[in-house]
Amino acid sequence: MNKKLQWTLAVLALMVWGGVYAQSYPQRPIRMVIGLPAGGSTDVMGRIVAARLSEKFGQQVVVDNRPGASGIIGINLVVNSQPDGYTLIMAAGSWGTISTLYKLPFDLQKDLAPVAFIGTSPYVLVVQSALPIKNMTEFIAHAKANPGRLTWAGSNPGSLQRLAGELLKRNAGIDMLYVPYKGTGGVIPDLIGGRLDAAIDNVLVLSPYIRKGQLRGIGVTSNKRSVVFPELPTLAETGLPGFNAVGWFGLFAAAKTPQPHHAPPAGFRWHCKGCICWFWRCRPP
Repeated sequence: MNKKLQWTLAVLALMVWGGVYAQSYPQRPIRMVIGLPAGGSTDVMGRIVAARLSEKFGQQVVVDNRPGASGIIGINLVVNSQPDGYTLIMAAGSWGTISTLYKLPFDLQKDLAPVAFIGTSPYVLVVQSALPIKNMTEFIAHAKANPGRLTWAGSNPGSLQRLAGELLKRNAGIDMLYVPYKGTGGVIPDLIGGRLDAAIDNVLVLSPYIRKGQLRGIGVTSNKRSVVFPELPTLAETGLPGFNAVGWFGLFAAAKTPQPHHAPPAGFRWHCKGCICWFWRCRPP
């Protein structure tokens, strides 16, 4: 992650505006839009990156949460912003799904320019601590014994967390009741308070609550254990062979933001290792 973030800094530093060379960028604070509520994985990742950019640039990178419509409100704001490198947006994996779920007022592939790929992170399935469930086998058995009664959430309706949950339902042959939220920030209090049974969300966000015993971790959704929580098994290990679902993060700007005068290191700008390319038209550097 640190290496990718260093290249992010390099790419942003190479941006120019109106013929002014990179040495003068940035001349004022940078706005980083996050199209989801505070407290979720995209918000957490955005604030980490914003803090590092502020430190490197000597200019403040201000996080601006603009939640609503599964992130569409925030994206639309950036699409219509001045393309000068001073308005960025932290993207998440749900960008690959919203175009199939909603009628968008913009074209993701034409109206935004990728700046940098930040990284990937698995999700984790958790349950409220009062439930008699300690592993995936018990989770499936409980859901089958209570069809349509086990409540669960996965960030907002258009998120990859939601899709990971639907994949889990299909692969396990279970029926659960989905509860829509605007973002992760509203999910966690309801889980801890026992008003919600289960959730799937980013391991970075949920691991502190698991370690404190406020939530019970069942397993991570990636095909390998998470470095953030290596003692937690994968769902594939504990009842769902072959299960694999991870999220990704990236930085984007308005489409006509000037390209850097000097190309970034070969293969960095457009080589996304399959995390963005599956819905984005990637080009060679």
